[in-house]
Amino acid sequence: MKHLYFPIVFFIVISCSVEKSKEYPVNLVWEDNFKGSSLDTNFWNIYIGNGCPELCGFGNHELQYYTNGSSNLKVDNGMLTISAYYDTVSTLFTSAKITTKNKVDFQKGYLEVVAKLPNAKGSWPAIWMLPTLDRALNWPLDGEIDIMENVGYDSCKILGTIHTKAYNHTINTQKSDSIVINTAHQNFHTYAINWTDSILEWYVDSELYNRIKRSSNDRIEQWPFDKSFHLILNQAVGGDWGGRFGVDTSSYPQDFIIESVRLFKRMPKKSS
Repeated sequence: MKHLYFPIVFFIVISCSVEKSKEYPVNLVWEDNFKGSSLDTNFWNIYIGNGCPELCGFGNHELQYYTNGSSNLKVDNGMLTISAYYDTVSTLFTSAKITTKNKVDFQKGYLEVVAKLPNAKGSWPAIWMLPTLDRALNWPLDGEIDIMENVGYDSCKILGTIHTKAYNHTINTQKSDSIVINTAHQNFHTYAINWTDSILEWYVDSELYNRIKRSSNDRIEQWPFDKSFHLILNQAVGGDWGGRFGVDTSSYPQDFIIESVRLFKRMPKKSS
């Protein structure tokens, strides 16, 4: 499967529950359970670099350099592990970032990622989406959907957010909400987004915690979600948000472990 297109049309860190409940209907259109011993490049691209020279630190002053090395990106025993490392000699951080751009692009649907999060002051794992375009990204006008973000200094809080021209963090108007997951670093949880023509909904283990509805008056500045997006998985270090209270280098390496990714045409029905 080379390309999928569905127009259907993420101080001292302390240990931080929600029961899993899933039903897998017949409308499953793509999944990766990370079998084998390497990343399936039919689905995934591996990003290498730190954003330079175009956008060093990815516009957030992040500290990590993304690599494709096995110490940072590993598939083994049905798990994908994205590891962030600190080199005490060079004092540099390395990590990994993968995307499905131009390989698994989709417009609307229900996407879920089963993952266990890292836990260190300075860690910043994310499950998020950007539009797949035949031109350079015009952020924030083109839109961004953050399915799951978590920062180590507030380690139990899971956030779901959109960034658009009208709603984004640079003008402090981003639309976001959060849920507390006490075992996000000890156990696997299911982080999901339900995306339709008129609504975005965020879930953890089937529990709804954020909903954004499209208004009849919305234009592209408010709702740029009428085009194909792709999935991004990464573990950043530091940055304007993740590093707000510094980075505890003694807590590294840190692992962001993904068990599975599944995309459905529509949201699964809950079991009665």
